[in-house]
Order: sequence, then structure tokens, then C-alpha cells
Amino acid sequence: MKQPVLRGILDGVGNTHLVELGGLLPRFGSRVFAKLEAFNPGGSVKDRSALSMLLGRIRSGELVPGRSTVVESSSGNLGIGIAQICRYFGIDFICVVDPKTTQQNLAILRAYRVTVEMVTEADPDTRAFLPARLARVRELLAAIPGAYWPNQYANPLNPRAHVQTMREIAEALDDRVDYLFCSTGTGGTMTGCAQYIRERGLTTTLVGVDAMGSVLFGGPSGPRLLPGHGAAIKPPLFDPALADEVVLVSDLDCVVACRTLTHREAILAGGSSGAVTAALGQMADRIPAGSNCVMIFPDRGDRYLDTIYSDDWVRAHFGEVSHLWNEPEHTLAVGAC
Repeated sequence: MKQPVLRGILDGVGNTHLVELGGLLPRFGSRVFAKLEAFNPGGSVKDRSALSMLLGRIRSGELVPGRSTVVESSSGNLGIGIAQICRYFGIDFICVVDPKTTQQNLAILRAYRVTVEMVTEADPDTRAFLPARLARVRELLAAIPGAYWPNQYANPLNPRAHVQTMREIAEALDDRVDYLFCSTGTGGTMTGCAQYIRERGLTTTLVGVDAMGSVLFGGPSGPRLLPGHGAAIKPPLFDPALADEVVLVSDLDCVVACRTLTHREAILAGGSSGAVTAALGQMADRIPAGSNCVMIFPDRGDRYLDTIYSDDWVRAHFGEVSHLWNEPEHTLAVGAC
């Protein structure tokens, strides 16, 4: 079939590939699929949220090139999605980040000529960077005339974008989506997918995947190495009741799952993709044979080359653990290896 010519790079957002992973879990009695959001032009699922939150304001004239400034807090991917949109339309963008943002993401932001504001001190009460980033965003909004904060943490246009994400998955599988594994952060992806599941009356079991040390599902706050999933404070958008099941994964779980994906499926995936893969591994023995299991892979692994895919970084944080992904029969569940 002849491919259409896109009018611009932003027309490439959405309609990402759904790929079956036949070699990921040996002897697993169900089919496994990955929704590869890295195929969005900005490289992540956050392209959908960014476009949803900004495009209407740009088309209405509320955001004007040369006069308006977008300000947002991001650990990386949403910032890149916004950066691409703002560069396309010639709008200034200030991205507030913290030391956990990867060097690759910082380099991409600067390539888009974004002004990067680095928050270096964590919030004294929570000992987390997110509250400090949000405080800096509010300072910038007060100081810059015409500044606009999309506020991914509370903007309903964030989850609205992911109704379409779930629609694409369901239509590809003729509505037969038995399990959906979704990593959680702002709650945007999970909320949008849940909305579509409810509206269509699907029997999908929605699995929320969170990081150990994240407070999203009521656990205690703790240190986390990998950005992208989990949070130190619960965003206004986030509703834990939307998840039918919850799986908590460690940073090591994510590393092992990412390395396994590369070995078994030739997919270089990011940390949150490793999180949902690890969650599938933890639940595999409870999933009825013949099910369709879908994982949303938020981004790709080239933004984690200095961390997840660096042998030196892995050894420094976890010791010598390469056997966890080199053993041919391991099940992805670190504790079972």
C-alpha cells in the first residue's frame, strides 16, 4: 500500500508499531506484544501528550512565535516532545530538569535550542527533585510575560492523547486485549487507556507498573536511579483505582529486562519498557494460557547508553549481575534467577 506523504514531522505522531515478541518468555502459553512508542518522531510516547497539550493553543493563537514561552518540568521525554513542537513552530521553550536526566536527553534538548534549567537541590521535605522542579517552574511563570505551563501532571489533555494509543492497540487485535501493562508516572497513559477500555466495554486487565520507591500506589518514598516511571509525589491526574493489578519493579529488574529484550528480541528499549517487561515476567505464571498480553514501551534505549546499557554503571550500582540476562532460561523475575 502506498504510504502517504506527511505535511510535516508532527503528522508522524501516533500510529506506532505493535510488534509480537515470540522469543521473550520461553514456554509462556500466551502471545506477547509491544507497542513501540519509540517510533514517534520525538522518540517516545510523550510526543502524543505534548502534541495534545500544545497544538490547540498554537492553532488558536494563544501561543505565538516570538512572544510566547512554554515552560515545563520533565525528566526528559516530554521535554523532547515539547522541544520538537516548539522548534517546529518557532516558540521559545524552557525545560526544567534535574540531575537524573540522562546526558543523551540533555544533548537532544540543546540540539533543539531549548533553554535547559537544571535544578540541583532536592526538595528538603521529600528529598526528591520533582517538587523542586515544580517550584522552579512556578518561579519562571511569574517572571516571564506570556509564559505557558502545559502541566503534564494535571492537564486532562495529557490522558486524552492516550485514548488513541489504546484505540490503536485494540483495533490491531480486534479488541482482544486480555492484559495491558502500562508504566506509571503522571498517570496520563494509564488514564487514557483506561478510558478507552471502559468506553468500549473491553475485558482488559489493566496492570499498573510502578517503581519501588515511588508513592503512586501508596508505597513509601525511596531512592530511585532510573527516570521515566514512578514519582515522589502523586500527580493530580493519577488515580490508582484505574489499575486492576499493580506490580512494583526495582531498578535492577528494569536493567535485567532491558538487557534481555536486546538479547532475545533485538529491541533496544528504555527503562520504563524494561519495567513493564519485568512486570510481565512477575505475572506470567498467573496469566491464563492463550491470552493476549500487550506492553506499552514508552521509549528506546539509546537514551540510556550511559546507564542501563553501560556495564560499568551496572556493576557500580548492582555488582556483577550479567548472569541474570545471559542465562538462557531465566524468566525475567530477578528473584527467581
